[in-house]
Parts: sequence; structure tokens; C-alpha cells
Amino acid sequence: MSPSFYHILHLSSLIVLLGYTFYAFAAPAETRKRVLMITGVMSLLMVVSGVGLLHKLRLGFPVWAIVKLVCWLGLSALAGIAYKRRAQSDLFMLVGFALAITAVVLVYLKPF
Repeated sequence: MSPSFYHILHLSSLIVLLGYTFYAFAAPAETRKRVLMITGVMSLLMVVSGVGLLHKLRLGFPVWAIVKLVCWLGLSALAGIAYKRRAQSDLFMLVGFALAITAVVLVYLKPF
């Protein structure tokens, strides 16, 4: 598959993952199973397409990719946390925004 395919898949899964993660902060409890399934699948697609893109571009595994992997782990955990800790949703939304912005900045600046 081409790098463009991996790039589009990576960005699309990121958008859906972020959307459903922030939806989880306001969603009723009965949507928990469906939202967690969708965020889990999107999280898996995101990491597979990201690693596939690194492989296709022959970049190895640079430090910025490791930091992005940590951001991915944090974003993947936020949907589950959102249903359990409703009182702290403002804090976790800020953490989600910070993780997403950090990941995007690392792609374009590649500081390491």
C-alpha cells in the first residue's frame, strides 16, 4: 500500500478517535460499550497506520515517533477514563487537547 493510504487512514482514525473520546465526556452511561468499541478500533487503526507509514517512509523509529506513541497511549485511555471520572472531565479534556496538539506539532517540527 502507498504511504498516502497510510497517511489518510492515520488522520481519519485520529479524527474519529478524538471525536468519540470527547463525546464520551458528555455521553450518557448507556453509550459506554459502543463508544469504547469504536475508540478501541480507531486506536488500533491509528497505531497500525502510523507504524506502517514509518516503515513505508523508511524512517526507522525516531524519538519523535516514540513521543507520539506515548500521546497515542494517553488518548486511547481517555475514553475509558471519561466514563469513570465524570467530575474531572474538564481536566481530562485539557489533557486530551494537549496530547493531540503535541502529536501534531511533533509531526511537523520533528524536533528530535
